[in-house]
Amino acid sequence: MGVSSSAQELKSAIAPLRMFKALILDANNILPNLLPQFIKSLDRVLDAGGAGSVEQINFAEGSEYKDAKHKHQIDEVDEKNLMCKYAMIEGDALIDSLSTQLMRSNFEAAGDGGCICKTTINYHTYRQL
Repeated sequence: MGVSSSAQELKSAIAPLRMFKALILDANNILPNLLPQFIKSLDRVLDAGGAGSVEQINFAEGSEYKDAKHKHQIDEVDEKNLMCKYAMIEGDALIDSLSTQLMRSNFEAAGDGGCICKTTINYHTYRQL
């Protein structure tokens, strides 16, 4: 099995705690309203109250994905350090060569009162890269 990684940093004028709550804790309520052209709904298929929960993203018509849904499992939610780890477990993003995608997002304070959202994705492949 091989592993490839990517990292992304996005800056926002919104404070870290507020952004963490919106994108991680309240995503099922906020994302469909914020991005209706992409996300139809975000449903908790298995609600374990944090780690162990499974969420299903239902994409809007016209999405780039053939399958209208993706599922991810939340592995860790750290509200004190504003961090979440989760794994894609089902959907088009897991193309034939990928066994899983492991993601980590954390929200850090920026000097201007906003935040920096750092996301790292590890792509685990069936074959060595």
